[in-house]
Parts: sequence; structure tokens; C-alpha cells
Amino acid sequence: MTPAPVAAARNTNTAAEGEEMNYWLVVGSPENWNTAFDHRNIWGIKETQRHLWESVSEKDTLLFYATKPVGDIIGYGVVRTKFKQSKPLWPDELKEYKVIWPLRFEFDVEFCLSPDEWASGKLVSKELWPRAGFQLLNQNTGKKLVSNIGAFQYAIEDAEPLIVSEPTVEFVSVADKIERVLSSHDETKKTLVHIGKLQNYICQEEYPFDIGKLDVVWRRIEQSVPTYVFEIQVGGDVYHALAKLKHAFDLWNSHIFIVAPEKERSKVSNLLSGTFHEISSRINFIELKQVEELYKRKRSYLDFEKELGI
Repeated sequence: MTPAPVAAARNTNTAAEGEEMNYWLVVGSPENWNTAFDHRNIWGIKETQRHLWESVSEKDTLLFYATKPVGDIIGYGVVRTKFKQSKPLWPDELKEYKVIWPLRFEFDVEFCLSPDEWASGKLVSKELWPRAGFQLLNQNTGKKLVSNIGAFQYAIEDAEPLIVSEPTVEFVSVADKIERVLSSHDETKKTLVHIGKLQNYICQEEYPFDIGKLDVVWRRIEQSVPTYVFEIQVGGDVYHALAKLKHAFDLWNSHIFIVAPEKERSKVSNLLSGTFHEISSRINFIELKQVEELYKRKRSYLDFEKELGI
């Protein structure tokens, strides 16, 4: 059944006065999109398309196109920053242990279907011929597509040909912000693992399951499914974190937690009152700073018990 359109602001990322915002068609396999979302919304392109990567600017709009068996648009987002990477990330890179897409950028997701809705809820458009993995769309095409993402179906009878042009906007790469976000995310994961071990759980980071990886899980025994599941969002994509938590709950009836800065609480609440209302009474929000506080209190309590010989 085709899902109802998600109530979300459309095309809210306006460029500064006098500037034009670019619209990019980003083409990749469903497997590569899952990898991108699992790694806090990172995409990459080949060295042969460096001239395009250098023209990608902060606040440009990206339209996510998943190839067959999906074969159309599944969502859109906004560029945050760019960086270069020398470590393999996607399945094809890991298989060959070489970097195929070194020119990367991080993006925020404005709207995207959950993976189990990609085939049924995709945006169908006759205007697109996604031959290349990364293309600049003309302004009219980009605006039309963004305004219709989330509708049941979209098609234009007298479709204008896709116009792929050479961009002229220049952008200076900034990687420091990426490193800080990744560091905070990793530190929080490790602290949650320490907390779980204090409570005698078997703890694991990057736990794989059928739609990606979960940041941290706690299990009672080695052969059991996760009892507690945590997704950490530090400047990442709350929507897909909740999608993974919902799937974990559906699969295993796990206790599910979203760990994020306080500023993300309203976004989480909005999604739980709409798209993810089925888990609204089962999920818990943990403010990022509370994780370290919880660890300190548990460590202190156990030390006190040990001091008393209990």
C-alpha cells in the first residue's frame, strides 16, 4: 500500500538573496543509499567528476535517486559540507579495498521514505534520465520535483528534457566539522558500551541487521537478539535513526532509545506524533549529556558497593 504523504516543509532551504540554489540528482543503488544513511548521511563521487564536486555549495538541494529495483526518487536533502576521504566506505570499495568515490559531502535529510517504503512510495518522474551518477538539474525541474516528493505519484505529460549544465559556483571544503561530529558520536557509543558492561550485558557497536547497522545494542546472552537498542544522532539524520529503531522494535520487541542533543527533541517529537506514531509510547529520548552523567553515577554506585563489601 502506498504510504500517505509525510507532512514536512517543502523546499525550505532558500538561498541568500541574489544567489541561486543548485539542484543535484544523486544516483545510487539501494545498497549504497543504505550505507550512506548508516554513516550519518555521507555521499561521494568519482575523481572524474571533480569539477561538479567543486561546484557543490552548502545549502544546495540533493534529490536521492535509488536505482533498480526501486528505480526513482526516494527523498531529498541539503548539502552541509564537503570533504575528501581516503578510506573505503561503500560495499564495492570494501570489496576491492580501494576508494572509488573519494570526493565526498555530508548532507541533512529534509524528507526521505523509510527503506521498506522505497518501492511503493517512490516519486515517479518522466523528466529524469539518470545516466550519470551525479547531475546538475535545471532550476525548474529541481523545484518541481522537490515540491512533489512525498506525494503518491508524480509525472508530467509534456515533460521537458532533463537539462544537465555546468555549474559555476565555487565552494571551499571544510572537514573539521565532520571530524568533531564523528568524534562525539564515537565517544557516546563507547560510553553506552561501558554502561551496558557495568550491568553485565553483552554490548556491541555497529550491530548489523537487514536494513543497516545499529549504533549500540545490549544483549543478555551471546545467542540472543538485542534487548536494548540505541541510535545516536549528533548532527545526523533523525528520520532514518527512528526508522531503524522502529524496525528493531518490530523485529525483536527491543527497548529502543534515541540519543541526541536537546535541540533535536522537538524534531523527534514531531516525527513520533506522525510517521512513527506506532513507537511513540515505546521509545525513550536521552539527551546527549545525560549519557556521561549516567555512566558516572553507575560507576560511583558500583564503587560504593565494592567499598562496603556488598
